Amino acid sequence: MNRREFLETSGIAATALMMPRLEQAAGGDGRVRPNILFLFSDQQRHDTVECYGQPIFRGLTPNLDRMAADGVRFQHSFTCQPVCGPARAALQTGKYATQTTCFSNNISLPRREKTMAHHLSAAGYDVGYIGKWHLASDGATYPRVEPFDCTAAPVPADRRGGYKDFWLASDVLEFTSHGYDGHMFDREGKRRDFPEGRYRVDAQTDWVIEFLRTRRATGSARPFFLFVSYIEPHHQNDHDHFEGPHGSKEKYGDYRLPGDLEGTEGDWKAEMPDYLGCCASLDANVGRLRAELANLGLAGNTLVIYTADHACHFKTRNGEYKRSSHDDSIRTPLIACGPGFSGGKVVEQLVSLVDLTPTVLAAAGIAPPAGFAGRPLQGLVDGSAEDWPEEVFVQISESSCGRAVRTKRWTYCLEAPKGKARYRTCDSEVYQEAYLYDLLADPHQRKNLASDPGHVATRAELRGILLRHMARAGEMPPQILPKA
Repeated sequence: MNRREFLETSGIAATALMMPRLEQAAGGDGRVRPNILFLFSDQQRHDTVECYGQPIFRGLTPNLDRMAADGVRFQHSFTCQPVCGPARAALQTGKYATQTTCFSNNISLPRREKTMAHHLSAAGYDVGYIGKWHLASDGATYPRVEPFDCTAAPVPADRRGGYKDFWLASDVLEFTSHGYDGHMFDREGKRRDFPEGRYRVDAQTDWVIEFLRTRRATGSARPFFLFVSYIEPHHQNDHDHFEGPHGSKEKYGDYRLPGDLEGTEGDWKAEMPDYLGCCASLDANVGRLRAELANLGLAGNTLVIYTADHACHFKTRNGEYKRSSHDDSIRTPLIACGPGFSGGKVVEQLVSLVDLTPTVLAAAGIAPPAGFAGRPLQGLVDGSAEDWPEEVFVQISESSCGRAVRTKRWTYCLEAPKGKARYRTCDSEVYQEAYLYDLLADPHQRKNLASDPGHVATRAELRGILLRHMARAGEMPPQILPKA
């Protein structure tokens, strides 16, 4: 495929070939708008990244460690919904999953919802997407919504969440690819295959670099927002296996066993080396992308954000890899580097995935609209944030209908009793206390204090905090029962 064909099929206007090279566009306030490159992994634990301390494998993430040293590391970062689709819906819209109705997988993002792409496009950005989308298909969840399946087919333009300028993606990438084979679809719905023998993370990054070089060559005057959604280190569904690069089992077999997995069953014994191989590949490609930005002269005015949708407990908390309130399901890495995020700072406050939506908008000079669940992280970096919440709120679906708060010291979780959950709305009129963990005494969340008589006052305090978060998310006050 030549450069003109790439431009035309992927969405960069062919007329840009004739444009002179211009400086980065300024906004209405005269401030130069930074480019924004958002790198999103899938199912990655925070302790796979060495700079977080106590890494599973030393030396696994030199590039992310370097990015943290240059930028800002958020030490306590959490998802708001430990399932792929709901987490993505929350991140794109800045709302909790129940507010968008995307509270489980296989529910499309409603066309009425405004995403980061819509806001940034209106502010003069070119908006593009490469990778896994997971917000276009509809199952038989709602009685009045007609099922629509594009899990392995091109995503229609009206189901792309406003990413109109560039598109190279699959709705469910694990359904159109494996570690060493597969394809995605461009803006015109044409299939684009990974090169034979090329590992999936490398191939996807090749296309990101192609995008960057093409834009630079055409001299586009508009800043860009490119969302890059990798599937690694998510397990390969149809193979029931994590697929790291060839040689991962030998290279990463001598790992440190995290305390949350020690003495458990699950499948970590068989799967951890390939899981780590996936993480190492992600890290290497972060290095490739940052080097390319530097080579193209874009590094100084490009904000790079790296995080994940949720973590991975290797089937030790339930029958899956996430979908629980435990840290090994909800705690993720989060590193930002670029304009507004520099100096090797470490932020200790708890932050949520929903804080990243207003953060991206704020980086572009856009005031977050009313109704966003989170707050811009810039306030924590520059010290201007006041009354930052001391906890994060988590909604849980599919394995159970749950609600949780995570503070510096405590994890407190409610679950709807059997037969009480309304699975078509992912809520309940009745919840029951399910988990309480003291993270100072029990950092690996092994001793459940939810029925401990010595913690009645603690549960009452956390219950009040959780109810306030539920109300802010538009939920009706439920009845809460003690743990049976």
